[in-house]
Amino acid sequence: MTDDPDPAQRQQLTVSERDLDTLAGNLARWLNAKVAADELPRISDLSRPQSGGMSSTSILFDAEWTVGGRAERGSFVARMAPETGSFPVFETYDLATQYQVMAGVAAATDVPVPGLCWLENDEKPLGAPFFVMRRVDGRVPTDNPPYVFIGWLFDADPADRLRLTHNTVEVIAKIHGIPDPAAHFPMLSGPGDSLRRHVAAQRSWYRWALADDGYEIPLIERSFTWLEEHWPADPGPDVLTWGDARPGNIIYREFDPVAVLDWEMAALGPRELDLGWVIFIHRFFQDLATRFGQPGLPDFLRRDDVVSKYEELTGHTVRDLDFYLVYAALRHAIVMARVKRRMIHFGEDTDTPDRDDYVMHRASLEALLDGTYEWD
Repeated sequence: MTDDPDPAQRQQLTVSERDLDTLAGNLARWLNAKVAADELPRISDLSRPQSGGMSSTSILFDAEWTVGGRAERGSFVARMAPETGSFPVFETYDLATQYQVMAGVAAATDVPVPGLCWLENDEKPLGAPFFVMRRVDGRVPTDNPPYVFIGWLFDADPADRLRLTHNTVEVIAKIHGIPDPAAHFPMLSGPGDSLRRHVAAQRSWYRWALADDGYEIPLIERSFTWLEEHWPADPGPDVLTWGDARPGNIIYREFDPVAVLDWEMAALGPRELDLGWVIFIHRFFQDLATRFGQPGLPDFLRRDDVVSKYEELTGHTVRDLDFYLVYAALRHAIVMARVKRRMIHFGEDTDTPDRDDYVMHRASLEALLDGTYEWD
């Protein structure tokens, strides 16, 4: 334990190697063509957030320009696919589909999606495809350092944390309430059973991220076997699932959602995919706090609170949740194992002879598989 880094401190991780000054110039030239400005737009306050994830790169910037003498300005976020040499976490980054899903959700619901501005599929302007959306001000429970150790949510009253839980579940319920999701989001549809497709895609990603390079993880292999042995008899009708459903992908004002972010894992499938994910990802952080002898936030995103609020809002009886919690833990295990490989690649971590230790939440996943995991 003494060799573990302090989890309450932000860990320095390699996110992107793109030069911001070069990006500013390229953005100005690209934007100039998009808005037909009178002269080259002025790009300012360009920054790359260091507290987010390691999938797509987000670039924050302000821009000012004139068209026909009329002044225009705005604060924006450019979401970019990672560089080829950045050892990406995911195999593919379909920004066009993310953009289309966000547009579809905005059109079909009152879920607060950031205002979409432009989609650029050509990689020439910035070196990778990207899309631009309006920047939304607010606050986010951070992953780095985890919100269970420090920050505004940690300092909040339990009643306000329960309010945030309910508001987050309401976002998920509204997304699931979009009728005829296959017609609204045909780009996510496919042949056969959606849950089978979903799990098959995770197997394929695992092979690409780890196994095909000789990094088989026995615990992950065991988890896939467990899923087959506990497959739901009736997964139920498909909904649009957000995919990365969690408070860390929502911007809040006070405790109310004002922007729902990160749709790269969106898919058609059972409702419980999102419910299992939002419950487990908090437990991942909570278990981390417990491991370091800290109280964490045991009152937040409790399994029973999430289920009861979701059933109240939707009238749907949540079923087979243990299956989806194991599946969430398995999916996150692939993430964490790939992240460890990535950190080793960049000299931020060292290797371990026990490949199961590539899974940071190894103990939790083993307990879930064995049926011994303790819930509050």
